[in-house]
Amino acid sequence: MHVSPLVWWLTIGITSALLLFDVIVIGRRPHEPTRREVTLALAVFIGLAVAFGIGVWLVSGQKYGTEFFAGWLTEYSLSVDNLFIFLIIMSRFGVPRAFQQSALLIGIVIALVMRGVFIAVGAAAINNFSWVFYLFGLFLIWTAMKLAREGAHDGGEYEQNGLITWVEKRLPATSQWHGTKSFVSINGRRLITPMFIVVIALGTTDLLFALDSIPAIYGLTKEPYLVMTANIFALMGLRQLYFLIGGLLERLVYLSYGLAVLLGFIGVKLILHALHGNELPFVNGGHHVGWAPDIPIWVSLTVIVGVLAITTVLSLIRSGVTQDSGR
Repeated sequence: MHVSPLVWWLTIGITSALLLFDVIVIGRRPHEPTRREVTLALAVFIGLAVAFGIGVWLVSGQKYGTEFFAGWLTEYSLSVDNLFIFLIIMSRFGVPRAFQQSALLIGIVIALVMRGVFIAVGAAAINNFSWVFYLFGLFLIWTAMKLAREGAHDGGEYEQNGLITWVEKRLPATSQWHGTKSFVSINGRRLITPMFIVVIALGTTDLLFALDSIPAIYGLTKEPYLVMTANIFALMGLRQLYFLIGGLLERLVYLSYGLAVLLGFIGVKLILHALHGNELPFVNGGHHVGWAPDIPIWVSLTVIVGVLAITTVLSLIRSGVTQDSGR
């Protein structure tokens, strides 16, 4: 897939403009968004993602269009899992509802920048070290097993990372909220506010989730442009999704199991792809034999859609039965 520098810069420029517009609008009027507001915005972002995928399909062919949709759906489903932790962070730090939208937006901007670095590093590693597919594959399988063991309790705990602990102990801070400001001057001293700590917590937490999601999407496409745009579209609708389905998240009791199946499938796909095209040095004298099957992208997309649909339906059925029995 050939992507000119002009297309790269246009994509980055348009994305930055959308985010800047969001920052300006929300920054002027911090508020808890209405259901109509978040539904409309989420519909626009999903519509843009679908239109972009169709555009890739028409311009670059079915293969790359399918890769984008598979990558976008995978990133979106993993992002939904992130929302469990985001809810806990908001509760842990007592973020007022009117300020949560601003905190999420700034956290997402930080996450996009850091994911961009991850994507660039991943692309360089894949281009120069073909055996990295084995590492990605094994890591995803290990993560899938970990998710499956944790099951429905996966989103129940938030472990504060070392950076947040260091910030709270070392930087002068105030415990009072000052709107959406991250810094404030009191008696001549410049202090960080709770908003600063929350934003860092959201951004660094998403970075930890990227350790799973970036290898996963590279298992579906090796095109850095598609990896980047899939992540952009998944994260751009995350803020609206947070407010729209916050209560529904508790009903997705089988989400961790579904994500475990997805990550395990993609991990196996990565290893098979590596065996198909890049043999281990000690296999057949290091010569290419290509005995392993290479799973087509349409099969991957079918598995992703099927697993997400089954997981959602079974979760809602289980939640409905539990609620009925509790009455």
